Amino acid sequence: MASFELVEPTNLEDAFALLDDDDPAVRPFGGGTALMLMMKAQLFKPVRLVSLRRLGQRFDGITLSQDASSFRIGAMTTFSQLEHSPEIGAYLPIITQTMKTLANVRVRNVATVGGNLAHGDPHLDLPPVWMTLGAEALIVNKSGKRLVPIADLYAGYYETTLAQGDLIAELHVPVRPAWRSFYAKVTTRAEHDWPALGIAVSVQAEGRYVKDVSIVLSAAVDKPTRLVAAEDLLRGATIDEQVLRRAGEAAVAEVHIETDNRGSAAYKKHLLSVHLGRAIQTVMGE
Repeated sequence: MASFELVEPTNLEDAFALLDDDDPAVRPFGGGTALMLMMKAQLFKPVRLVSLRRLGQRFDGITLSQDASSFRIGAMTTFSQLEHSPEIGAYLPIITQTMKTLANVRVRNVATVGGNLAHGDPHLDLPPVWMTLGAEALIVNKSGKRLVPIADLYAGYYETTLAQGDLIAELHVPVRPAWRSFYAKVTTRAEHDWPALGIAVSVQAEGRYVKDVSIVLSAAVDKPTRLVAAEDLLRGATIDEQVLRRAGEAAVAEVHIETDNRGSAAYKKHLLSVHLGRAIQTVMGE
């Protein structure tokens, strides 16, 4: 591994000064779990890494609003903090559920919310979950700040819409008591391995009647993707086997799935049609 400079600024002004807008070999990082793997594989050769771990303030911690309507989650919050937060478990149980099969304890102790979002790998478990929950990222740079829906962070395979000088500072996640959510991690290997596909589902329902729904597919596509056609079919429908079958068919028809080492395109299309129906049934409490 080639030598590089590691710096740990203690404020945003210093961090921005250390991030060269014109040099892609200068990168910010959170936990570094994915970054170190890319460096070891010689896929990325940095000249300077800017650690965000000492920035504090808005980059740290989990805060539930006074009226319990939303969470503010700092970008440097680790997965273990999410996993063991009583408030997250009470108000966003899908996060606690997802953590059970997300990598391993060593990774969860180090990996951060912001770094995970910025990495852009479509196989990651949390981005589709944040999307279906309606979360937004607060992006800061030298010019100011902006709120961006998580769906708008991704442009393609390992591609994000973040500019060289952008930093994810925090995540804003609404609490929606009338909604229920579930993440289906479908893997052909060990349960903690990369998924062949991931399906995040949030439903607002009355009995078997779907008032509203959000579905996001990951891993089998080049970026986390809303299944709009399947949502339109389910929204306003009463759930039965026929509706679930039609939703699965609509989902398969609206996305492009490619063959990789986790399965053929045909196999993953079959997984999608089957597991979408199961995820809907699970979130409906059936």
